Amino acid sequence: MSLKIRLARGGAKKRPYYRIVIADARSPRDGRFIDRIGAYDPLKAKDDAARVVLDVEKAKDWLAKGAQPTDRVLRFLDAAGLLKRPARNNPKKAEPGAKAKERAAAAAKAAGEEAAA
Repeated sequence: MSLKIRLARGGAKKRPYYRIVIADARSPRDGRFIDRIGAYDPLKAKDDAARVVLDVEKAKDWLAKGAQPTDRVLRFLDAAGLLKRPARNNPKKAEPGAKAKERAAAAAKAAGEEAAA
């Protein structure tokens, strides 16, 4: 059985509230879970201590049993000092797409022709 440490959504429409749960990887996002180890309220301020509530001892136990965190939960565990989240680098993120490059080249060519005339 593959265990995941992930978020289960709760709350009303446009008012999300997440529980940090241990669940079988095959179970639905908001469905059956094994244990609840914390909560995440994205509507609270980023510097608010109650934004992420995590039971560190339970998290350590489940990590020792082989549970794999999702990307978002890995951020929380990194902030708590349990795991190290590797830095990511995507140098092509800000690079425009092919069509945008074509439009920019056409605009530059038109501006060059207009300046020469």
